Amino acid sequence: MAVRNLFRMREDVGDVTTSLHRPVTDSSRSKPVPYDSFEWQQDQPPSNGVPRSAWNRTHKRLSRWHRPYTLALVILDLLAVLLASFLASTLLEKSKSGFAGKSLLFLHDADLFSVFAYVVLPLGWLILLWANGTYDRRYLGLGSEEFKRIVRTSVTVVAAVSLLAFATKTGLSRGTVAMVSVSALLFLLFDRVAARQVLHLTRRRTGHGAHRMILVGTLPEALEVYTAVTRSPAAGLIPVAIHLTDGYAAARGIETPVPVYATRDLLSLVREVGADTIAVCGSASAEPGELRRLAWQLEGTGVDLVVAPQLTDIAGPRVHIRPIEGLPLLHVEEPTLSGPGWLAKNLLDRVAAGLGLLVLSPFLAIIALGIKLSDPGPVFFRQPRVGHEGRTFRVWKFRTMYVDAEERKATLEELNESDGMMFKMKVDPRIFSFGQKLRATSMDELPQLINVLKGEMSLVGPRPLPADDGDYLGDVRRRLLVRPGMTGLWQVSGRSDLSWDEAVRLDLYYVDNWSLTYDLGILWRTIWVVLKRKGAY
Repeated sequence: MAVRNLFRMREDVGDVTTSLHRPVTDSSRSKPVPYDSFEWQQDQPPSNGVPRSAWNRTHKRLSRWHRPYTLALVILDLLAVLLASFLASTLLEKSKSGFAGKSLLFLHDADLFSVFAYVVLPLGWLILLWANGTYDRRYLGLGSEEFKRIVRTSVTVVAAVSLLAFATKTGLSRGTVAMVSVSALLFLLFDRVAARQVLHLTRRRTGHGAHRMILVGTLPEALEVYTAVTRSPAAGLIPVAIHLTDGYAAARGIETPVPVYATRDLLSLVREVGADTIAVCGSASAEPGELRRLAWQLEGTGVDLVVAPQLTDIAGPRVHIRPIEGLPLLHVEEPTLSGPGWLAKNLLDRVAAGLGLLVLSPFLAIIALGIKLSDPGPVFFRQPRVGHEGRTFRVWKFRTMYVDAEERKATLEELNESDGMMFKMKVDPRIFSFGQKLRATSMDELPQLINVLKGEMSLVGPRPLPADDGDYLGDVRRRLLVRPGMTGLWQVSGRSDLSWDEAVRLDLYYVDNWSLTYDLGILWRTIWVVLKRKGAY
Protein backbone atom coordinates (compact mmCIF):
# COMPACT_ATOMS: atom_id res chain seq x y z
CA MET A 1 0.00 0.00 0.00
CA ALA A 2 0.98 3.65 -0.37
CA VAL A 3 1.33 4.12 3.38
CA ARG A 4 3.46 0.99 3.68
CA ASN A 5 5.74 2.23 0.90
CA LEU A 6 6.03 5.58 2.64
CA PHE A 7 7.10 4.11 5.96
CA ARG A 8 9.89 1.92 4.56
CA MET A 9 12.43 4.73 4.98
CA ARG A 10 14.59 3.61 2.09
CA GLU A 11 17.51 5.90 1.31
CA ASP A 12 17.60 4.96 -2.37
CA VAL A 13 14.10 6.24 -3.20
CA GLY A 14 13.98 9.24 -5.49
CA ASP A 15 12.15 12.41 -4.59
CA VAL A 16 9.64 14.54 -6.38
CA THR A 17 8.74 18.05 -5.28
CA THR A 18 6.02 20.32 -6.57
CA SER A 19 6.98 23.76 -7.79
CA LEU A 20 3.47 25.09 -7.51
CA HIS A 21 3.39 25.99 -3.82
CA ARG A 22 2.83 29.61 -2.83
CA PRO A 23 5.62 31.20 -0.79
CA VAL A 24 4.65 31.48 2.86
CA THR A 25 4.57 35.11 3.94
CA ASP A 26 5.32 34.49 7.62
CA SER A 27 8.98 35.21 8.23
CA SER A 28 9.25 32.19 10.50
CA ARG A 29 8.28 29.93 7.63
CA SER A 30 10.13 31.63 4.79
CA LYS A 31 13.54 31.77 6.46
CA PRO A 32 15.65 28.66 5.94
CA VAL A 33 16.72 26.91 9.09
CA PRO A 34 20.33 25.68 9.13
CA TYR A 35 20.56 21.96 9.69
CA ASP A 36 23.39 22.28 12.17
CA SER A 37 21.12 24.28 14.47
CA PHE A 38 19.39 21.00 15.30
CA GLU A 39 22.69 19.25 16.06
CA TRP A 40 21.80 16.33 13.78
CA GLN A 41 24.62 13.80 13.82
CA GLN A 42 24.40 12.29 10.38
CA ASP A 43 27.23 9.88 10.96
CA GLN A 44 25.14 7.94 13.45
CA PRO A 45 22.10 6.04 12.16
CA PRO A 46 18.75 6.20 13.96
CA SER A 47 18.43 3.81 16.83
CA ASN A 48 16.00 0.91 16.83
CA GLY A 49 15.22 1.10 20.51
CA VAL A 50 14.71 3.53 23.37
CA PRO A 51 17.91 4.30 25.32
CA ARG A 52 17.96 3.09 28.90
CA SER A 53 18.33 6.64 30.17
CA ALA A 54 17.08 9.92 28.74
CA TRP A 55 20.54 11.34 29.50
CA ASN A 56 22.16 8.83 27.14
CA ARG A 57 20.22 9.81 24.02
CA THR A 58 22.25 9.66 20.82
CA HIS A 59 20.30 12.64 19.50
CA LYS A 60 18.82 15.33 21.67
CA ARG A 61 15.22 16.37 21.06
CA LEU A 62 15.14 18.75 18.12
CA SER A 63 12.43 20.97 19.55
CA ARG A 64 13.89 22.55 22.67
CA TRP A 65 12.01 25.82 23.03
CA HIS A 66 10.32 24.48 26.16
CA ARG A 67 13.56 24.23 28.17
CA PRO A 68 14.21 27.96 28.78
CA TYR A 69 10.46 28.50 28.99
CA THR A 70 10.11 25.82 31.68
CA LEU A 71 13.07 27.27 33.60
CA ALA A 72 11.38 30.68 33.55
CA LEU A 73 8.16 29.08 34.81
CA VAL A 74 10.00 27.39 37.70
CA ILE A 75 11.50 30.73 38.76
CA LEU A 76 8.16 32.54 38.46
CA ASP A 77 6.35 29.81 40.39
CA LEU A 78 8.95 29.93 43.16
CA LEU A 79 8.61 33.71 43.42
CA ALA A 80 4.80 33.39 43.48
CA VAL A 81 4.81 31.03 46.47
CA LEU A 82 7.47 33.08 48.28
CA LEU A 83 5.39 36.22 47.77
CA ALA A 84 2.30 34.46 49.13
CA SER A 85 4.19 33.37 52.26
CA PHE A 86 5.63 36.88 52.73
CA LEU A 87 2.22 38.54 52.48
CA ALA A 88 0.66 36.11 54.95
CA SER A 89 3.46 36.52 57.50
CA THR A 90 3.38 40.31 57.12
CA LEU A 91 -0.36 40.97 57.10
CA LEU A 92 -1.57 38.37 59.60
CA GLU A 93 -0.54 38.75 63.24
CA LYS A 94 -1.34 35.13 64.10
CA SER A 95 0.58 33.65 61.18
CA LYS A 96 3.29 32.27 63.50
CA SER A 97 0.96 31.15 66.27
CA GLY A 98 1.26 27.47 65.48
CA PHE A 99 5.05 27.57 65.89
CA ALA A 100 5.12 29.28 69.29
CA GLY A 101 7.26 27.32 71.75
CA LYS A 102 8.28 24.71 69.16
CA SER A 103 11.87 23.89 68.19
CA LEU A 104 13.65 21.48 65.91
CA LEU A 105 17.36 20.73 66.23
CA PHE A 106 18.95 24.20 66.53
CA LEU A 107 15.88 26.05 65.16
CA HIS A 108 13.50 27.86 67.50
CA ASP A 109 9.95 28.98 66.79
CA ALA A 110 10.70 32.09 64.66
CA ASP A 111 13.45 30.38 62.69
CA LEU A 112 11.36 27.24 62.31
CA PHE A 113 8.49 29.29 60.85
CA SER A 114 10.84 31.01 58.38
CA VAL A 115 12.31 27.69 57.24
CA PHE A 116 8.86 26.21 56.75
CA ALA A 117 7.37 29.32 55.05
CA TYR A 118 10.31 30.21 52.79
CA VAL A 119 12.04 26.87 52.16
CA VAL A 120 9.91 23.80 52.85
CA LEU A 121 6.60 25.11 51.50
CA PRO A 122 7.97 26.66 48.25
CA LEU A 123 10.08 23.59 47.45
CA GLY A 124 7.20 21.27 48.27
CA TRP A 125 4.91 23.32 46.05
CA LEU A 126 7.38 23.11 43.15
CA ILE A 127 7.75 19.36 43.59
CA LEU A 128 3.99 18.87 43.52
CA LEU A 129 3.68 21.16 40.49
CA TRP A 130 6.22 18.98 38.71
CA ALA A 131 4.53 15.76 39.88
CA ASN A 132 1.18 17.00 38.56
CA GLY A 133 2.68 17.63 35.13
CA THR A 134 2.39 21.42 35.06
CA TYR A 135 5.81 21.58 33.39
CA ASP A 136 4.95 18.95 30.78
CA ARG A 137 5.72 20.50 27.39
CA ARG A 138 2.50 19.03 25.94
CA TYR A 139 0.41 21.35 28.12
CA LEU A 140 2.51 24.51 27.96
CA GLY A 141 1.27 27.52 26.05
CA LEU A 142 -2.17 26.33 24.95
CA GLY A 143 -5.44 25.05 26.37
CA SER A 144 -6.77 24.89 29.92
CA GLU A 145 -5.06 21.68 31.07
CA GLU A 146 -2.08 23.60 32.46
CA PHE A 147 -4.33 25.71 34.69
CA LYS A 148 -6.39 22.70 35.79
CA ARG A 149 -3.22 21.00 37.00
CA ILE A 150 -2.18 24.11 38.93
CA VAL A 151 -5.54 24.17 40.73
CA ARG A 152 -5.22 20.44 41.44
CA THR A 153 -1.74 21.03 42.87
CA SER A 154 -3.00 23.81 45.12
CA VAL A 155 -5.67 21.53 46.57
CA THR A 156 -3.03 18.85 47.14
CA VAL A 157 -0.80 21.35 48.97
CA VAL A 158 -3.60 22.40 51.31
CA ALA A 159 -4.43 18.76 52.02
CA ALA A 160 -0.76 17.91 52.65
CA VAL A 161 -0.24 20.88 54.99
CA SER A 162 -3.42 20.04 56.92
CA LEU A 163 -2.40 16.40 57.25
CA LEU A 164 1.10 17.37 58.37
CA ALA A 165 -0.27 19.80 60.97
CA PHE A 166 -2.63 17.11 62.28
CA ALA A 167 0.15 14.51 62.46
CA THR A 168 2.53 16.83 64.33
CA LYS A 169 -0.25 18.37 66.48
CA THR A 170 0.67 21.82 65.23
CA GLY A 171 -2.09 24.39 65.65
CA LEU A 172 -1.62 26.30 62.40
CA SER A 173 -3.62 29.45 61.86
CA ARG A 174 -6.43 28.53 59.45
CA GLY A 175 -6.51 32.10 58.19
CA THR A 176 -2.82 31.86 57.33
CA VAL A 177 -3.25 28.56 55.49
CA ALA A 178 -6.21 29.98 53.57
CA MET A 179 -4.43 33.21 52.66
CA VAL A 180 -1.24 31.47 51.55
CA SER A 181 -3.05 28.86 49.47
CA VAL A 182 -5.45 31.27 47.76
CA SER A 183 -2.88 34.00 47.12
CA ALA A 184 -0.30 31.48 45.87
CA LEU A 185 -2.89 29.98 43.51
CA LEU A 186 -3.76 33.42 42.13
CA PHE A 187 -0.09 34.37 41.73
CA LEU A 188 0.67 31.06 40.01
CA LEU A 189 -2.20 31.46 37.58
CA PHE A 190 -1.19 35.05 36.89
CA ASP A 191 2.44 34.23 36.16
CA ARG A 192 1.38 31.37 33.86
CA VAL A 193 -0.99 33.67 31.95
CA ALA A 194 1.71 36.33 31.64
CA ALA A 195 4.31 33.80 30.50
CA ARG A 196 1.83 32.38 27.97
CA GLN A 197 1.16 35.84 26.53
CA VAL A 198 4.89 36.42 26.08
CA LEU A 199 5.23 33.02 24.39
CA HIS A 200 2.31 33.72 22.03
CA LEU A 201 3.72 37.15 21.16
CA THR A 202 7.11 35.60 20.43
CA ARG A 203 5.55 32.94 18.22
CA ARG A 204 3.55 35.49 16.23
CA ARG A 205 6.39 37.95 15.69
CA THR A 206 9.48 35.78 15.35
CA GLY A 207 8.32 32.18 14.95
CA HIS A 208 10.57 31.07 17.81
CA GLY A 209 9.17 28.68 20.38
CA ALA A 210 7.26 26.76 17.70
CA HIS A 211 7.28 23.29 16.14
CA ARG A 212 8.11 22.92 12.44
CA MET A 213 5.90 20.12 11.10
CA ILE A 214 5.86 17.80 8.11
CA LEU A 215 2.30 16.71 7.32
CA VAL A 216 2.03 13.10 6.12
CA GLY A 217 -1.12 11.87 4.38
CA THR A 218 -3.28 12.48 1.33
CA LEU A 219 -3.42 16.04 0.05
CA PRO A 220 -6.99 16.81 1.26
CA GLU A 221 -6.20 15.43 4.73
CA ALA A 222 -2.93 17.33 4.97
CA LEU A 223 -4.52 20.59 3.81
CA GLU A 224 -7.30 20.18 6.36
CA VAL A 225 -4.75 19.79 9.16
CA TYR A 226 -2.75 22.70 7.71
CA THR A 227 -5.81 24.95 7.87
CA ALA A 228 -6.57 23.90 11.44
CA VAL A 229 -3.08 24.42 12.88
CA THR A 230 -2.39 27.70 11.05
CA ARG A 231 -5.70 29.17 12.19
CA SER A 232 -4.06 29.87 15.56
CA PRO A 233 -0.44 31.10 15.29
CA ALA A 234 -0.25 31.12 19.08
CA ALA A 235 -0.43 27.32 19.05
CA GLY A 236 3.15 27.23 17.78
CA LEU A 237 2.66 24.66 15.00
CA ILE A 238 4.20 25.65 11.66
CA PRO A 239 3.71 23.24 8.73
CA VAL A 240 6.74 23.47 6.45
CA ALA A 241 6.07 20.61 4.03
CA ILE A 242 3.53 17.99 2.97
CA HIS A 243 4.53 14.40 2.26
CA LEU A 244 1.94 12.56 0.18
CA THR A 245 1.05 8.95 0.80
CA ASP A 246 -0.93 8.59 -2.44
CA GLY A 247 1.76 9.73 -4.85
CA TYR A 248 2.70 12.98 -6.51
CA ALA A 249 0.02 12.65 -9.19
CA ALA A 250 -2.66 13.46 -6.59
CA ALA A 251 -1.24 16.99 -6.21
CA ARG A 252 -0.34 17.68 -9.84
CA GLY A 253 -1.71 21.04 -10.95
CA ILE A 254 -2.94 21.97 -7.45
CA GLU A 255 -1.58 25.09 -5.77
CA THR A 256 -0.47 24.42 -2.19
CA PRO A 257 0.67 26.74 0.63
CA VAL A 258 3.83 24.71 1.38
CA PRO A 259 6.08 22.44 -0.71
CA VAL A 260 4.70 18.99 -1.49
CA TYR A 261 6.89 15.88 -1.64
CA ALA A 262 6.30 12.25 -2.51
CA THR A 263 8.33 9.02 -2.33
CA ARG A 264 10.92 10.63 -0.06
CA ASP A 265 12.73 9.28 2.97
CA LEU A 266 11.13 11.09 5.89
CA LEU A 267 14.26 11.47 8.00
CA SER A 268 16.23 13.04 5.18
CA LEU A 269 13.27 15.31 4.45
CA VAL A 270 13.21 16.35 8.11
CA ARG A 271 16.86 17.39 7.85
CA GLU A 272 16.29 19.16 4.56
CA VAL A 273 13.39 21.38 5.64
CA GLY A 274 14.56 21.86 9.24
CA ALA A 275 11.52 20.18 10.80
CA ASP A 276 11.27 18.69 14.27
CA THR A 277 7.80 17.09 14.15
CA ILE A 278 6.07 14.61 11.84
CA ALA A 279 2.26 14.77 11.85
CA VAL A 280 0.49 11.73 10.42
CA CYS A 281 -2.89 12.87 9.08
CA GLY A 282 -6.21 11.11 8.59
CA SER A 283 -6.17 7.75 6.85
CA ALA A 284 -2.38 7.54 7.04
CA SER A 285 -2.84 6.71 10.73
CA ALA A 286 -5.29 3.90 9.99
CA GLU A 287 -2.61 1.23 9.61
CA PRO A 288 -1.41 0.64 13.18
CA GLY A 289 1.40 -1.70 12.17
CA GLU A 290 2.98 0.80 9.79
CA LEU A 291 2.46 3.67 12.20
CA ARG A 292 4.16 1.64 14.93
CA ARG A 293 7.14 0.99 12.65
CA LEU A 294 7.40 4.70 11.91
CA ALA A 295 7.47 5.38 15.67
CA TRP A 296 10.27 2.82 16.00
CA GLN A 297 12.23 4.49 13.23
CA LEU A 298 11.98 7.86 14.98
CA GLU A 299 13.14 6.58 18.37
CA GLY A 300 16.34 8.29 19.37
CA THR A 301 16.26 10.76 16.45
CA GLY A 302 14.84 13.65 18.45
CA VAL A 303 11.88 13.95 16.04
CA ASP A 304 8.42 14.19 17.59
CA LEU A 305 5.57 12.11 16.16
CA VAL A 306 1.96 13.28 16.40
CA VAL A 307 -1.19 11.78 14.91
CA ALA A 308 -4.09 13.85 13.58
CA PRO A 309 -7.02 11.42 13.24
CA GLN A 310 -10.03 12.04 11.03
CA LEU A 311 -12.07 13.10 14.06
CA THR A 312 -12.12 16.85 13.46
CA ASP A 313 -13.67 19.55 15.66
CA ILE A 314 -13.94 17.20 18.66
CA ALA A 315 -12.11 18.36 21.76
CA GLY A 316 -9.97 16.21 24.02
CA PRO A 317 -12.40 15.84 26.97
CA ARG A 318 -14.82 13.94 24.70
CA VAL A 319 -12.16 11.60 23.32
CA HIS A 320 -10.78 8.73 25.40
CA ILE A 321 -8.48 5.89 24.42
CA ARG A 322 -9.76 2.40 25.27
CA PRO A 323 -7.01 -0.15 24.61
CA ILE A 324 -8.34 -3.63 23.85
CA GLU A 325 -5.75 -6.37 23.23
CA GLY A 326 -3.21 -3.81 22.06
CA LEU A 327 -5.69 -2.03 19.78
CA PRO A 328 -6.18 1.62 20.86
CA LEU A 329 -9.83 2.48 20.29
CA LEU A 330 -10.90 6.13 20.37
CA HIS A 331 -14.11 6.39 22.37
CA VAL A 332 -16.06 9.57 21.53
CA GLU A 333 -18.57 10.61 24.17
CA GLU A 334 -21.76 12.54 23.50
CA PRO A 335 -21.78 16.30 24.19
CA THR A 336 -22.68 17.08 27.81
CA LEU A 337 -25.70 19.41 27.61
CA SER A 338 -27.14 18.58 31.03
CA GLY A 339 -26.05 17.71 34.54
CA PRO A 340 -24.35 19.66 37.35
CA GLY A 341 -22.12 21.64 34.96
CA TRP A 342 -25.11 22.78 32.94
CA LEU A 343 -26.95 23.75 36.13
CA ALA A 344 -23.91 25.76 37.27
CA LYS A 345 -23.87 27.52 33.88
CA ASN A 346 -27.53 28.53 34.27
CA LEU A 347 -26.94 29.75 37.81
CA LEU A 348 -23.88 31.73 36.74
CA ASP A 349 -25.86 33.33 33.91
CA ARG A 350 -28.70 34.52 36.12
CA VAL A 351 -26.48 35.80 38.96
CA ALA A 352 -24.02 37.56 36.63
CA ALA A 353 -26.85 39.13 34.60
CA GLY A 354 -28.65 40.41 37.70
CA LEU A 355 -25.49 41.88 39.22
CA GLY A 356 -24.43 43.30 35.86
CA LEU A 357 -27.71 45.14 35.34
CA LEU A 358 -27.56 46.49 38.89
CA VAL A 359 -23.97 47.71 38.70
CA LEU A 360 -24.14 49.02 35.14
CA SER A 361 -27.53 50.78 35.42
CA PRO A 362 -26.02 54.33 35.70
CA PHE A 363 -23.77 53.61 32.72
CA LEU A 364 -26.69 52.22 30.71
CA ALA A 365 -28.68 55.38 31.45
CA ILE A 366 -25.83 57.52 30.06
CA ILE A 367 -25.75 55.42 26.86
CA ALA A 368 -29.53 55.79 26.50
CA LEU A 369 -29.19 59.57 26.79
CA GLY A 370 -26.46 59.59 24.14
CA ILE A 371 -28.70 57.67 21.73
CA LYS A 372 -31.58 60.09 22.28
CA LEU A 373 -29.33 63.07 21.58
CA SER A 374 -27.87 61.43 18.46
CA ASP A 375 -31.11 60.45 16.75
CA PRO A 376 -34.75 60.85 17.84
CA GLY A 377 -36.48 57.54 18.32
CA PRO A 378 -36.54 54.56 20.66
CA VAL A 379 -33.49 53.78 22.78
CA PHE A 380 -33.74 50.03 22.32
CA PHE A 381 -33.91 47.89 19.20
CA ARG A 382 -36.13 44.84 19.55
CA GLN A 383 -35.97 42.11 16.93
CA PRO A 384 -37.24 38.50 16.84
CA ARG A 385 -34.40 36.00 17.15
CA VAL A 386 -34.27 32.21 17.15
CA GLY A 387 -33.32 30.72 20.51
CA HIS A 388 -33.02 27.39 22.28
CA GLU A 389 -34.71 24.53 20.37
CA GLY A 390 -36.11 26.93 17.78
CA ARG A 391 -38.13 29.08 20.16
CA THR A 392 -38.25 32.75 19.15
CA PHE A 393 -37.75 35.69 21.48
CA ARG A 394 -37.21 39.42 21.15
CA VAL A 395 -33.62 40.46 21.76
CA TRP A 396 -32.72 43.65 23.64
CA LYS A 397 -30.08 45.90 22.08
CA PHE A 398 -29.23 49.58 22.14
CA ARG A 399 -30.32 51.15 18.86
CA THR A 400 -27.30 52.09 16.74
CA MET A 401 -29.05 52.79 13.42
CA TYR A 402 -31.44 55.40 12.17
CA VAL A 403 -35.12 54.61 12.65
CA ASP A 404 -35.60 53.84 8.94
CA ALA A 405 -32.70 51.34 8.84
CA GLU A 406 -34.88 48.33 8.01
CA GLU A 407 -36.47 50.10 5.04
CA ARG A 408 -33.06 51.17 3.70
CA LYS A 409 -31.64 47.64 4.02
CA ALA A 410 -33.34 46.52 0.79
CA THR A 411 -31.38 49.12 -1.21
CA LEU A 412 -28.08 47.94 0.29
CA GLU A 413 -28.40 44.18 -0.24
CA GLU A 414 -25.95 44.19 -3.17
CA LEU A 415 -23.34 45.88 -0.96
CA ASN A 416 -23.44 43.10 1.64
CA GLU A 417 -19.85 42.17 2.59
CA SER A 418 -20.82 38.99 4.38
CA ASP A 419 -22.26 35.69 3.24
CA GLY A 420 -24.75 33.24 4.63
CA MET A 421 -27.39 34.50 7.06
CA MET A 422 -25.64 37.74 8.08
CA PHE A 423 -25.75 41.23 6.62
CA LYS A 424 -22.55 43.16 7.31
CA MET A 425 -20.96 46.33 5.94
CA LYS A 426 -17.78 47.86 7.31
CA VAL A 427 -19.13 51.32 6.47
CA ASP A 428 -22.89 51.09 6.91
CA PRO A 429 -24.65 54.42 6.14
CA ARG A 430 -27.58 53.38 8.37
CA ILE A 431 -25.46 53.67 11.54
CA PHE A 432 -25.21 57.08 13.23
CA SER A 433 -21.88 58.21 14.72
CA PHE A 434 -22.62 57.44 18.38
CA GLY A 435 -24.01 54.07 17.34
CA GLN A 436 -20.75 53.29 15.54
CA LYS A 437 -18.86 53.86 18.80
CA LEU A 438 -21.26 51.56 20.63
CA ARG A 439 -20.73 48.83 18.04
CA ALA A 440 -16.94 49.19 18.09
CA THR A 441 -16.91 48.62 21.86
CA SER A 442 -19.81 46.09 21.83
CA MET A 443 -21.67 48.22 24.37
CA ASP A 444 -24.81 48.00 22.24
CA GLU A 445 -25.04 44.35 23.39
CA LEU A 446 -25.23 45.16 27.12
CA PRO A 447 -29.09 45.23 27.30
CA GLN A 448 -29.02 41.54 26.37
CA LEU A 449 -28.34 40.97 30.06
CA ILE A 450 -32.14 41.26 30.31
CA ASN A 451 -32.50 38.29 27.96
CA VAL A 452 -29.94 36.36 30.02
CA LEU A 453 -31.79 37.15 33.25
CA LYS A 454 -35.05 35.90 31.68
CA GLY A 455 -33.37 32.65 30.58
CA GLU A 456 -33.74 33.40 26.84
CA MET A 457 -29.99 33.77 26.35
CA SER A 458 -26.73 32.81 28.05
CA LEU A 459 -23.54 34.74 28.67
CA VAL A 460 -21.71 32.38 26.29
CA GLY A 461 -23.14 30.56 23.30
CA PRO A 462 -23.79 30.85 19.57
CA ARG A 463 -24.97 34.31 18.53
CA PRO A 464 -28.77 34.56 18.07
CA LEU A 465 -29.73 34.98 14.42
CA PRO A 466 -32.81 36.86 13.13
CA ALA A 467 -35.89 34.67 12.89
CA ASP A 468 -36.56 35.57 9.26
CA ASP A 469 -33.11 34.71 7.87
CA GLY A 470 -33.68 31.05 7.11
CA ASP A 471 -35.16 27.75 8.12
CA TYR A 472 -32.05 26.60 10.03
CA LEU A 473 -31.84 23.27 8.31
CA GLY A 474 -28.93 20.84 8.24
CA ASP A 475 -25.85 21.56 10.33
CA VAL A 476 -27.00 25.10 11.20
CA ARG A 477 -29.94 23.75 13.20
CA ARG A 478 -27.54 22.09 15.65
CA ARG A 479 -26.74 25.57 16.99
CA LEU A 480 -30.20 25.56 18.55
CA LEU A 481 -29.32 22.77 21.01
CA VAL A 482 -28.03 25.44 23.40
CA ARG A 483 -29.22 28.91 24.32
CA PRO A 484 -27.70 31.73 22.25
CA GLY A 485 -25.08 33.85 23.98
CA MET A 486 -23.99 37.45 24.37
CA THR A 487 -20.53 36.31 23.35
CA GLY A 488 -19.29 33.12 21.76
CA LEU A 489 -16.43 31.30 20.17
CA TRP A 490 -16.82 32.98 16.80
CA GLN A 491 -16.79 36.43 18.45
CA VAL A 492 -13.43 35.83 20.11
CA SER A 493 -12.06 34.25 16.91
CA GLY A 494 -12.64 37.09 14.47
CA ARG A 495 -16.26 38.25 14.78
CA SER A 496 -17.49 39.95 11.60
CA ASP A 497 -14.23 39.22 9.76
CA LEU A 498 -15.16 35.52 9.56
CA SER A 499 -17.12 33.93 6.76
CA TRP A 500 -20.52 32.40 7.42
CA ASP A 501 -19.17 28.86 7.05
CA GLU A 502 -16.38 29.57 9.53
CA ALA A 503 -18.83 31.12 12.00
CA VAL A 504 -21.08 28.06 11.78
CA ARG A 505 -18.11 25.73 12.23
CA LEU A 506 -17.05 27.55 15.39
CA ASP A 507 -20.60 27.55 16.78
CA LEU A 508 -20.94 23.81 16.14
CA TYR A 509 -17.56 23.22 17.78
CA TYR A 510 -18.81 25.06 20.86
CA VAL A 511 -22.02 23.01 20.99
CA ASP A 512 -20.13 19.73 20.65
CA ASN A 513 -17.39 20.55 23.17
CA TRP A 514 -19.10 22.77 25.74
CA SER A 515 -17.79 22.90 29.29
CA LEU A 516 -17.97 25.41 32.12
CA THR A 517 -14.21 25.91 31.93
CA TYR A 518 -14.54 26.60 28.22
CA ASP A 519 -17.18 29.25 28.96
CA LEU A 520 -14.91 30.99 31.45
CA GLY A 521 -12.08 30.94 28.91
CA ILE A 522 -14.29 32.54 26.25
CA LEU A 523 -15.42 35.24 28.70
CA TRP A 524 -11.78 36.01 29.48
CA ARG A 525 -10.88 36.20 25.78
CA THR A 526 -13.90 38.44 25.14
CA ILE A 527 -12.40 41.16 27.34
CA TRP A 528 -9.29 41.40 25.16
CA VAL A 529 -11.23 41.18 21.89
CA VAL A 530 -13.48 44.06 22.96
CA LEU A 531 -10.51 46.16 24.03
CA LYS A 532 -8.81 45.56 20.67
CA ARG A 533 -12.09 46.24 18.79
CA LYS A 534 -11.22 43.41 16.42
CA GLY A 535 -13.84 42.62 13.78
CA ALA A 536 -16.46 44.94 15.31
CA TYR A 537 -18.59 46.77 12.75
